[in-house]
Amino acid sequence: MAYDFDKIARDYDRMNHLMTLDLDRWWRRRAVRELSTFNFQLSTLDVACGTGDMAVELLKHGCRVTGVDLSEEMLSIARRKNASANFQLGNAEALPFADGEFDAVTCAFGVRNFVHLEQGLNDMLRVLKPGGRMVILELATPDNIIIKPFYNLYTKHIIPWLGKLVAGNREAYTYLPQSIERFPKGKDFLKTIQHSSSNILHSAERKLTFGVCRMYTVVKN
Repeated sequence: MAYDFDKIARDYDRMNHLMTLDLDRWWRRRAVRELSTFNFQLSTLDVACGTGDMAVELLKHGCRVTGVDLSEEMLSIARRKNASANFQLGNAEALPFADGEFDAVTCAFGVRNFVHLEQGLNDMLRVLKPGGRMVILELATPDNIIIKPFYNLYTKHIIPWLGKLVAGNREAYTYLPQSIERFPKGKDFLKTIQHSSSNILHSAERKLTFGVCRMYTVVKN
C-alpha cells in the first residue's frame, strides 16, 4: 500500500532537495530535455505531480501542464507554486482524460508508489497521443559494488534520521528506501512497461548519477 503523502506534504520539497543534495532539480531538468525533439508547445500530463516541481520545469519550456495526484495537501502546494497549471485530484490507474488527449506524459518519482503498476502505466499510455512521449524518473539502488554500500548506509540510516530531524517523521523516510529496493529497475522495469501496453514503439533507460536515478523514455506507437 502506498504511503499517505498528505502527512509529509509540508516538508516534502525541503526533504527532497536535502536528501538528494539538490540533484532532484537536475534530474527533472534532464527529463524535460527528453521532450526537446518536440515543439515545446506541448499539452503535458504530469502524473503523481506532488508539489508541482516537474510542472515548474515544464512551464519554463512553454508546455501547457495538467497535473494529477492523490494527495490534496500536495496539490494545494503545487497550486500555490504554479498558478498557470491545472492541478486536480486523480488516480494514475483511472485517469479522468480521453484517449490520446496529451502530447506528452511525465511522472517523477511517482510510479514506485502505484498500487497496480501495469494498470497505471497502461492508463498513462492510453491518454498519450500516437507518436507522443512518456518520460518517467524513478529512484533506484545503484549497481556499482563500490558505491552501493555507501548508498545503503545513506538511505537506510541517514535519510530516516534526517526525516525525523527535519520533518519529524522517521516512518515516511524509512518507507522510502524500502520502496526503492522493492521496485523493479532497468531491464526489469522496461519489461513491465512493455507488458503494460501493446502500443509501444520504443522504450529506453538512462542511468543518472551512477544509477541512483533512472530515466525511462517511452514512445507510443
